[in-house]
Amino acid sequence: MNLFDLQDEVAVVIGGTGVLGGALAEGLAAAGAKVAVVGRNAERGQARAKAIVAAGGQADFFAADALQRESLRAANERIERELGAPTILVNAAGGNDPKVTVTTERAFAQIALEDWRANFDLNLVGGVLLPCQEFGTTMAARRCGSIINLASAAGHLPLSRVVAYSAAKAAVLNLSRFLAREWAPRGVRVNTITPGFFPGEQNRRLLFNADGSPTPRAAAILTHTPMGRLGEAHELVGAALFLASTRASSFVTGADIVVDGGFLAQTI
Repeated sequence: MNLFDLQDEVAVVIGGTGVLGGALAEGLAAAGAKVAVVGRNAERGQARAKAIVAAGGQADFFAADALQRESLRAANERIERELGAPTILVNAAGGNDPKVTVTTERAFAQIALEDWRANFDLNLVGGVLLPCQEFGTTMAARRCGSIINLASAAGHLPLSRVVAYSAAKAAVLNLSRFLAREWAPRGVRVNTITPGFFPGEQNRRLLFNADGSPTPRAAAILTHTPMGRLGEAHELVGAALFLASTRASSFVTGADIVVDGGFLAQTI
């Protein structure tokens, strides 16, 4: 018996147009799941779905805005018609708004409320709340499903410069555990994956100079990471397959799997 065989599963990856979400979509498809790549960028979403199909998997792109309930509902209905009822939901949408930072030049008191709210909307409302209400509720009605929410090392520690993002990701961890408790009697497991530092579209300029050398921030991160390097997107796939598979993790809910090269384990 293959513990990680996802044949007959339908996996929805919201934020599958991004670097981390895209890698997770590819990993789930390679394990046999039919994958719905969900996001706002049709060009990137269609390219990701085509790459999965070219590799022998099953996937299609479904346009949706995670901050719009009706958009998610329409995507859910279309996915069910075209691929089948979703059994796996990966919430990989989110990111840090550079306007909501605290530095030596910019004090916490200078953060605008609308910028703070936008960050929480992106990472908590669109990142977990609305997708779970739309997709998770239908899973609970069928009494079957696995939900995987992407958290962040910033949700465990108040990292410099990303104060609103850190607070929102801490809320993602808390809400995920609430949902795990709420939906366990209805057959839905809810867990989180906490990535450490992985280069993506949004943070690449913070981590690398134009010549490819690490910025001072990246150098500090590497010093604090026992493995001495940044993560690669494919290194999240194993944790996702474990949590997605009922065979492998049938008694796992409310858990957080940290994939960070030891960053959160390092003190002095």
